[in-house]
Amino acid sequence: MIADDIVLIAKKEISVVKNLKDLNMLKIKYLGKKGYITKQFMLIKNLDKNNRIYKSIICNKQKKQIKKIIIKRKKEIEIEQYNNKFLDQNIDVSLPGKYISPGSKHPITNIIYEIEEFFTNIGFKIITGPEIEDVYHNFDALNISKYHPTRTEQDTFWLDKNILLRTQTSNVQIRIMKQHKLPIKILTSGKVYRHDYDSNHTPMFHQIEGLFINKKVTFVDLKGILILFLNFFFGKKCKIRFRPSYFPFTEPSLEIDILNNNKEWIEILGAGMVHPYVLKNIGINNNKYCGFAFGLGIERLAMLRYNISDIRFFYENDIRFLKQFRSNNFI
Repeated sequence: MIADDIVLIAKKEISVVKNLKDLNMLKIKYLGKKGYITKQFMLIKNLDKNNRIYKSIICNKQKKQIKKIIIKRKKEIEIEQYNNKFLDQNIDVSLPGKYISPGSKHPITNIIYEIEEFFTNIGFKIITGPEIEDVYHNFDALNISKYHPTRTEQDTFWLDKNILLRTQTSNVQIRIMKQHKLPIKILTSGKVYRHDYDSNHTPMFHQIEGLFINKKVTFVDLKGILILFLNFFFGKKCKIRFRPSYFPFTEPSLEIDILNNNKEWIEILGAGMVHPYVLKNIGINNNKYCGFAFGLGIERLAMLRYNISDIRFFYENDIRFLKQFRSNNFI
């Protein structure tokens, strides 16, 4: 085999190869450890210095050229195989495509949107706030004492001595009362966090809270708005029960129960007139201004609306469960 003709000979052989297996055999033949080029380098050892340099240049040039030819042919074979694969398939282009059903909003999201729409229609403004909060906005400003049980690690997720994952969306109310001019009429929703996990509680859940601060706001105003909302959400036939309660940040305070399908009273929200100490903490003149606040557990409302027995169903991402809400009017 003449050295000057080796590239032409290799190119001729490589050009007629039809598959990658035969191409690899030629690669070994010319560039492998026992291939032609390797043998040529071995023979150079026996030459004098000038001839070694000259032959090394020629061999390196031949190696690069053959390698380039092999790479080019490999790409050509791969394209040919790819095209042949589709030519061998019988495709009926008139067949309809595979139907992929559209996704839908999570039932919790839909409940939030529905509640927000009701309250915005009666003048409430939607506000959001931080989920990582400090002690002042989550506890102190809300008249929750230092020794209250909710401050313990058994109930609250603490990040350090002053920072925590908020236990309620009331922190937003405090921030708004400090920053905005009166009157205030806001609704805030979002995630809250507590150390609970059973069929009725999860470590993360959702709340919606409303706040109305103005002159001459009364307990009757609060009761009227809540009745109006519950009749809207559950229907006018729903049975509602008001009962007195206690919250550190409202006085007087109340809780509302709904009679479920099993004839059981289920607590769904807490409310009350904003405590004068809370207004004082914020710097609002409690002799001139007053107001009310209320809080709803979104998951609790959703469980009653859809007759769901375990709150954990909402967060297990079971498609079989979530598909049930796709045809619902609220999706």
